[in-house]
Amino acid sequence: MDADAADGTGGTGGTDNTGGAHEDDASAVELRAALARTVRSLAHIPRLPTSDGERRAAEIIRRRFEAAGCATTVEEEPAYPSYARPIGLLCAAAAVSGLLAGRERGRGWRSAAGALTGAAAAWGVVDDITGGRLLARRVLTRPRTTQNVLAEAGDPTADRTLVVLVHHDAAPSGVVFEQHLEHWLAARHPEVVDKMTSNPPMWWPVIAGPVTVALGSALRAGFLRRTGIWISALSAAALADIASRPAVPGANDNLSGVAAALAAAQALHARPVAGVRVRFVSAGAEEALQQGVRAFAHRHFGRLAPDRTWFLTLDTVGSGRLVLLEGEGPVRMHDYEAPFKALVADCARRAGIPVLRGLRSRNSTDGSVPHRHGFPTATLVSVDEHKLLPHYHLDSDTPDNVDYRCVADAAHLTEAVARRLAAP
Repeated sequence: MDADAADGTGGTGGTDNTGGAHEDDASAVELRAALARTVRSLAHIPRLPTSDGERRAAEIIRRRFEAAGCATTVEEEPAYPSYARPIGLLCAAAAVSGLLAGRERGRGWRSAAGALTGAAAAWGVVDDITGGRLLARRVLTRPRTTQNVLAEAGDPTADRTLVVLVHHDAAPSGVVFEQHLEHWLAARHPEVVDKMTSNPPMWWPVIAGPVTVALGSALRAGFLRRTGIWISALSAAALADIASRPAVPGANDNLSGVAAALAAAQALHARPVAGVRVRFVSAGAEEALQQGVRAFAHRHFGRLAPDRTWFLTLDTVGSGRLVLLEGEGPVRMHDYEAPFKALVADCARRAGIPVLRGLRSRNSTDGSVPHRHGFPTATLVSVDEHKLLPHYHLDSDTPDNVDYRCVADAAHLTEAVARRLAAP
């Protein structure tokens, strides 16, 4: 195998717990070195969603898929550049409406306006983060352009298709992503972290602020309304902070996935597989909440048969321990289909690749989009030895903090899944 981009969070030299059945022979060492070279070649490019840097990265990735023997195209798609600005404005509107609802003069209509504005803001947040109509973005921001890189390997005549989803854009940072509390909790109370089966629901407080404003205004309950104002104002400030930041290096999130996909593509070119077509999609604007893959869905899903198409998402696979997610959802949890998860897990077992089960994510990945459309979907992520996601959306998400053994395992597992689907 060879690869072009990798990303991760665990340390090239310090985290060696994911070698699986792949010993330190010459080919394994060469693969990890190639993954590291790819990460370093892309991580220095600022890749905010819809930016010039994202476009530049997409062109580099296109050339490297072509070098791996894939027929490759780049599709330009309209995309909104940020979730932070529109959602932050919704939270600010809820806070202002709550303040106005507390004034004595015209209190009746002000309370009604506060209730309606708070409810509308809460609905707008949920609509945005769950991939709904994106009404707030359409009203408050203008679309720009993102790039999806599409590459094809495997058997072009096969009626079975595996779509491998990764993304090449990078997120901005923010105070809310600081991990001091997580590290303190893991150090002082490891038993609590060990029992956790999902990350904290970061979006719930953002929704709760406008909801509490609406309830407090409708009931004329001052404490509730003031609580909602404070939560909404803090959410607006946090989102404004995110919106003002440049991109992090994004080595683990998600050049690691790009690297693993490129490695799998080259392996399938070196040892061709019959019976399955493998489409690699490196999507843009994932960090704007799946904008690129939503455009891919609009353009391509109608031509894919749900009973003969599977989606495998690789997102942040360089933290040290591969995880096969059971489900994800920022508001309500949606579990992935059991049969395809079982197939991926069995491929890992046969290949001697350790994969952690039983974890769910309160964030969202590109895999949430095909899952909503009824396609069998599985998502591979990774965690460290504390079951935490180190360097997430931080400037420390650099190539030096990637576990390339973990990325290599993701590449091997992707290839194994493709070969299993070719001969079910």
